[in-house]
Amino acid sequence: MSKKTHVSETPATQMLRANGIAFTEHPYEYLEHGGAQHSAEVLGLDPFTVVKTLVMQDQDAKPLIVLMHGNRTVSTKNLARQIGAKSVEPCKPEVANRHSGYLVGGTSPFGTRRAMPVYVESTILDLPKIAINGGRRGYLVGIDPQVCVRLLDAKPVQCALAE
Repeated sequence: MSKKTHVSETPATQMLRANGIAFTEHPYEYLEHGGAQHSAEVLGLDPFTVVKTLVMQDQDAKPLIVLMHGNRTVSTKNLARQIGAKSVEPCKPEVANRHSGYLVGGTSPFGTRRAMPVYVESTILDLPKIAINGGRRGYLVGIDPQVCVRLLDAKPVQCALAE
């Protein structure tokens, strides 16, 4: 069976299927440090609709997930202010891997090893469909963004900065 027609299950796809969520699969050639811009380019998607899953931590090293447009960055100051934290910073890759159970570059907000609060850039929720990591490097799933609110209790925030 070719890789294009079938991608093996991940904790993320298992969670989506278990909750009856319809999704499309979008495998692509993973590029180290290529990020959402690379996946959008090779899949022919608008980087604004490709959503990055970022594992961050507050001043007490408590982890949290931020869902951000592929062509935007997170204003950690704005995010901290909105969630009532003193500060927020990205986790080191090995720490993010431990919290999520996924390798950085393949982090999905679905099926994480550890439950973490999830924050979503509010404009993502206005999109008809998003492409978000499916739990493996080089693998995105297409879903309705409202699924993030329903399954993850994602809280809308406004912390996007143009890249």
